Amino acid sequence: MRLVLQEFLSLDGVYQGPGSPDEDTSDGFTRGGWFVPHLDEEFERQAGVWLAGADAFLFGRRTYANFARDWPKMTEHPFAGTLNGLPKYVASRSLTEAAWDPTTILSGDVPAQVAELKRQPGRELQIHGRGRLARSLLAAGLIDELRLAIAPVVVGNGRRLFPDSGAPAGLRLVSNGTTPGGLAVQVYASTGRPEYGTYGSDA
Repeated sequence: MRLVLQEFLSLDGVYQGPGSPDEDTSDGFTRGGWFVPHLDEEFERQAGVWLAGADAFLFGRRTYANFARDWPKMTEHPFAGTLNGLPKYVASRSLTEAAWDPTTILSGDVPAQVAELKRQPGRELQIHGRGRLARSLLAAGLIDELRLAIAPVVVGNGRRLFPDSGAPAGLRLVSNGTTPGGLAVQVYASTGRPEYGTYGSDA
């Protein structure tokens, strides 16, 4: 399977609490819900196309808890059957059981376990909305594709997908577009370590 990251970001790279003010208030974050004003039918359609390519999902503990709380109740939503029915994996050192079936808990050496999952047959293993997990897997060279939906808003604080101390990564732009609500939708393929050069040099 290919490992694909799908992330909602602000213009300043924040991924924390896109969906509502109380989605993720950890570390005193009070600016949640910044992504919602920019949602539109075109992005919902694109999200459905992406979701249709999944054969399994990978979550961090916090995102998993939010999804497991909400999606079993959202039976009328067009994405509910896919999210509730497909295999789910959650990376966590603290979880000992997971009620959102079918779920497998990954602990210990998570990158090694994810690498093993990638060797299984299938289309996409999708990571949804967990920056810390995504950063570790990107640093390990395991993420094949990044799908970023960037909202036209500067949140100002909150957890960022690419912090100052993050590992470098080379990317190749696969596609980009915009939606009527102002989202910039960018898809990148991972290319390994970034390249460097000097402007104006023929060497």
